[in-house]
Amino acid sequence: MTSPPPPAKPTPPPTPAALKLSAPQRAPADKRWCEKVTVEFRNTGGTPARSGTITFATHIIGALGVDWATIRSSQPLPAPIAAGATRSQTYTVCLESWRVPLGMRVETQDVSAVWE
Repeated sequence: MTSPPPPAKPTPPPTPAALKLSAPQRAPADKRWCEKVTVEFRNTGGTPARSGTITFATHIIGALGVDWATIRSSQPLPAPIAAGATRSQTYTVCLESWRVPLGMRVETQDVSAVWE
């Protein structure tokens, strides 16, 4: 007499999306109050990141290197980002021109994201 096979172990549910962001790679844009910022998104989770928002912390830097202010702005993520996938996106990040007087520049130094 043979014994029945052991019950199969249930497969665990996939882990939620987990995005890791690279440091922002900056490049000049056509206006002094804008810059092009490239960010790489790596989804280390088990499900796709279906939507979300990236937030940029853009610093206004004076002619002598003084950091005058940090302005936050947001744009949509390049979703969906599949589980295990890496995706790169270049954003044009601009502040209002009056915030960046002649002789000053912008630097997007930090990025963060929220996703579903």
